Amino acid sequence: MPVYAVGGFVRDLLLRQENLDVDLVVEGDGIAFAEEFARRHPCRVRSHHKFGTAILIFPDGGKIDIASARMEYYLEPGALPTVEHSSIKLDLYRRDFTINTLAIALNGKRHGELLDFFSGQRDLRDKVLRVLHNLSFVEDPTRVFRAIRFEQRLGFHLGPHTESLLKSAIQMGFMSRVSGVRLFNELTIIFKEANPLPAVFRLAELGLLPCIHSALTLGERKRRLFEAASQAVLWYEFQHPGKLLQRWEVYFLCLISDLDYRAVPVVVRRLDVPARFRERLRDQRGDAHRVIRQLVRWLGVGKAPRPSELHRVLSGFSDEVLLYILARLSDERARQWVAHFITHLRHIATQLDGHGLKELGFAPGPQYKKIFALILAERLDGRIHSVEDEIALVRRRFGRPGAR
Repeated sequence: MPVYAVGGFVRDLLLRQENLDVDLVVEGDGIAFAEEFARRHPCRVRSHHKFGTAILIFPDGGKIDIASARMEYYLEPGALPTVEHSSIKLDLYRRDFTINTLAIALNGKRHGELLDFFSGQRDLRDKVLRVLHNLSFVEDPTRVFRAIRFEQRLGFHLGPHTESLLKSAIQMGFMSRVSGVRLFNELTIIFKEANPLPAVFRLAELGLLPCIHSALTLGERKRRLFEAASQAVLWYEFQHPGKLLQRWEVYFLCLISDLDYRAVPVVVRRLDVPARFRERLRDQRGDAHRVIRQLVRWLGVGKAPRPSELHRVLSGFSDEVLLYILARLSDERARQWVAHFITHLRHIATQLDGHGLKELGFAPGPQYKKIFALILAERLDGRIHSVEDEIALVRRRFGRPGAR
């Protein structure tokens, strides 16, 4: 079976950019090819028979996507495509942009040959993004988001005809036909970019934000918020190398920052946001705004909060929401308070545990929570420093077990 490396991997190879996301296309049965490969080499296969695709998963966690060469057609705008087997040329023709239609033959007589049926190399050289046919954005409106993402990531520009087609698709309302899941996926991919801000600003410029909610805008104030969030994310990743941060959540909170409490659930439903993220984007957002107002009140009366007060109002938030709070604050003193909580205060814990309280004669119960809250507050405020100090505090404040 003829096998080809295709798409973004080939594009970035020619652009001298790192890309370990390898996609292979097989002229024939891609799943059968993957299964035969796995019989000969140490890897396993995860197959998707509906689409004729498979994933090779290697012992080190590396993956290679395998697809059968196929053509797609759409029964209506925004719908998922109907798939049929085809040649490599027709498979490449269904792609989004010419720069993603390049392929390299990996076996047979054409081994090593670069296939360029649609002038992808020319467009790479000219730094231009072009669709392959006039109905591209109509058949799959999510290509609008991908166009903006590639344009900004690669430093390219939309070809005049492509930009005209893109704007027409937006004006004709085709984006409203895209499912919430697909819209949410494209948006989060943009927010996961190394520098998502240019793409976000371009979304606003092209009038795409109202596709998410009619009240969404991107004024100067929100632009500054996005820039502050970007700085907060970079600071956090420098402070916590290797720690996983859902940076897209920080930017998503910035996007909906000026919506009222009634609009946020509408956005969450429109984008069909996964349940595990709904609380942060809906409930914690409101709590974060209340905390911001509290921090501003402390500034207003010229009072620096005690560490225990900071811990009380900031604990319980995810790292992503804490960075959103940090970005929302314009006063440097308040920003330092939040940064101090992230880097230091939230890691302080009591040394005395439930077992220790039992040994002191305290029976397990609701009183434990009160005792630990007191110990932690005193530790945070620097009034006690050791487990001996904690024991003395408990005996001093709570006396004999059961006395209070």
